[in-house]
Amino acid sequence: MKRSLVIGCAALALAAGCGTASAQSKFDVVIGGDAFFQGAYVDQKRDTGLRSTDFSNRYRLVITPTAKADNGLEYGGRVRIRTGNGNASQTGTGVTGDRAFIFANGTFGTIQAGVINGLSDEYGIIGPNVEGIAGGPDNNTVYFLNGSTTYDLLPTTTNNFRAFASGDAGTKIIYLTPIFAGFQAGASYMPRTGDVNQSVNRVKNNGGYGVFQDVVEVGGIYKNEFGAIAVEASAFYQFGESVDDGVGAAAARFEDLNSVHVGANVGYAGFKVGASYAYSGKSGYDKTAAFKEKQDVLLIGAQYTTGPFILAANYSHSRGNDSLTASVPVKADIYQAGVTYTVAPGLTTGLEYSYVDLDSKLDPALTGGVNLDDRAHIIMIDTRLAF
Repeated sequence: MKRSLVIGCAALALAAGCGTASAQSKFDVVIGGDAFFQGAYVDQKRDTGLRSTDFSNRYRLVITPTAKADNGLEYGGRVRIRTGNGNASQTGTGVTGDRAFIFANGTFGTIQAGVINGLSDEYGIIGPNVEGIAGGPDNNTVYFLNGSTTYDLLPTTTNNFRAFASGDAGTKIIYLTPIFAGFQAGASYMPRTGDVNQSVNRVKNNGGYGVFQDVVEVGGIYKNEFGAIAVEASAFYQFGESVDDGVGAAAARFEDLNSVHVGANVGYAGFKVGASYAYSGKSGYDKTAAFKEKQDVLLIGAQYTTGPFILAANYSHSRGNDSLTASVPVKADIYQAGVTYTVAPGLTTGLEYSYVDLDSKLDPALTGGVNLDDRAHIIMIDTRLAF
């Protein structure tokens, strides 16, 4: 029922708003993208066998062909090609595509279909310090902890700020309403997480932690200005069914997906403050797991812009089981501050400091006497290109 509702609404909106389109139009192709180069120094308590410095980089190319019919329908597609796949442990020079979808825009709103992240990940507010602003939570700073047990012990929510499975680019269909008085609502349906492009996976007994089917996400965003004050807010809810691993009595069974994400920002003059909170409870956990730490993440941020400089600060508190085995209850507090300088249009460089405080909730008696807690200082230079 739920999948039919989302797909049916999208189809009706497209049919009602399009009418009869004219013959094929000439397509305009827009090419854009971004890149970053990061270098970091890490001072970490549990750093046996690790260097203190390393580099990281990413390059993304976005290609968007669009056309417009005589009846006003705008349609096209988008593909985003990137080096790497966002995995700190990946080696090699592989290239992947993490966006590949077609779209149509009209008086009915917008329909997108294909490989694209969920609504919360695409539109949800996580505070004022978005990716690319030094001192913000979304710069993959914790990747520089990779190679240590601490990186694997970080809660599942430390780098997952929004609805739990919204960052999954599994093939889906999305419908967005037109904008009314600053409000825009949306709904999406994804048959199965991790199922992308021409992959077809109808099997119902080959799941695991974080694998869901019939995933639906609904919510909306609001943006408006009241004189010199700018306000923006978002709220999204995501739900879906877990996928068993195996059949019969021997099958491993997991908790269903239920996740909510809310966020808001307020700006005045050069100042901007905001916060974000996502709660996913027991989503995805093995039902027989001994420990099921509630999964949530709180972000609080502030920034001040003056001339070519952005001064930013952020606090993150995340809880959940560890990201490697999903069996160790942990929490992490991350304090960040940074400054970003615009060198030229589309070119910035930033300096960021982060303090990571990881606490395990397991008694050392259960870990062979090993205390899993850790502390780390990370100083990172982050240079970015956007075109």
